[in-house]
Amino acid sequence: MSKTRVWIVLSVAMLSTLTVYGEDSVDNWPTWRGIDCTGISRDGDPPIQWSETKNIKWKVELTGDPSNSTPIVWNEKIIFQTAVKDDKNASADLYQFNLVCLDRETGNPLWEKTVTQAVPHQGHHRDHGFTSFSPVTDGHYVWAYFGSRGIYCYDLNGNKIWEKNMPKMDAQFGEGGAPALAGDALIAVADHKGDSVIYAFNKHTGDVIWEKARDEDEITYSTPLPVEVNGKLQVVVNSWNKIISYDAQTGDVIWECGGPQRNAIHSPVIGDGVIYCATQVDTHIMQALKLNLTGDLSQSGGILWQNKNAGTPDIPSLLLYKNRLYSFWEFNEEISCYNPANGQPYFEKQQLDEMRKIYASPVAAADRIYCTGRNGVTYVLKASDQFEVLAVNKLDDPIDCSPVIVGEELYLKSKKHLYCIVESH
Repeated sequence: MSKTRVWIVLSVAMLSTLTVYGEDSVDNWPTWRGIDCTGISRDGDPPIQWSETKNIKWKVELTGDPSNSTPIVWNEKIIFQTAVKDDKNASADLYQFNLVCLDRETGNPLWEKTVTQAVPHQGHHRDHGFTSFSPVTDGHYVWAYFGSRGIYCYDLNGNKIWEKNMPKMDAQFGEGGAPALAGDALIAVADHKGDSVIYAFNKHTGDVIWEKARDEDEITYSTPLPVEVNGKLQVVVNSWNKIISYDAQTGDVIWECGGPQRNAIHSPVIGDGVIYCATQVDTHIMQALKLNLTGDLSQSGGILWQNKNAGTPDIPSLLLYKNRLYSFWEFNEEISCYNPANGQPYFEKQQLDEMRKIYASPVAAADRIYCTGRNGVTYVLKASDQFEVLAVNKLDDPIDCSPVIVGEELYLKSKKHLYCIVESH
């Protein structure tokens, strides 16, 4: 494929979601996967090397449970979610569920709001706390989903705009995910071992635009993916039983594709009218699906290709960058790279020896891939058909949140700290 063709592919992928987040989002990181919901920073150029003593602009200590809430960035503000146990109340496990805003230049707190207090009705997975959610912003407001504890809208100065109760979910390993913006609709999925529902709220008022029952009886952690196809906004949701695309205005199902999705934690990615998704429970299948069809894609020729022996992920999402599709093997420290045109590998299951497991999704900028492991190690790889390590960087804290890139800055949120990493001048 020519360089011109590669650029066209990437441009289509980005433009399909800029209609959702706006041109102002280009120099920001409004969702946990950035402006195009695929983990790519178009103009970013963060450092290649860092350590606890090198290229650290600031490092701030975090309070609360070990939150896996990946931060978002808008202009001078960094925002994420936490849950803080109220130690003054010895009679119950009362938690404050907070929305936190820090100053991007210094890491100092700008505001912190307790959106609600509650005694959680269930526990969580041992690897995270009660806030494995990330907020989303359009530059005017920020929306924070806390699962069974509700969904909340604030302005960027910390003033509450609206709140909405959500159904109490039955989730064996805890709750998590993120909402998504699709035009004036805020999309939130409540899949669990009960009556699962997808909601579209008016982002300004919190009024329900539509809600649809879902034939799902397992928790979904995957973030809905908004995409414009032929002038119409769709919302694609990866689920346990199938992947479904909804009309963002009405909630009507546009298309679906059944099969072994299973364990819906990671989110799909898009490019050039194609959506790429994967599964790793029982089978390891990677699929490319056409976006411009309706009905059952498995019956209408909507599956462009399937790789039934791919190195597919458990928790980290796929990354589509420079016409290459990157994927981790389950949550192991083994990365593969595939041709998105046919699913054939450029390289497979290359070991990142100094990393110990991976929950974070990979991100990309400046022809580089950034992969962060649970032991605080980040590999920087060259975006290439060949596996090439540019640097291996080590921080002291374990990290499960995905990296964030804005301009020359890289943000890494560990269990205990938030780091701002930038080249020293």
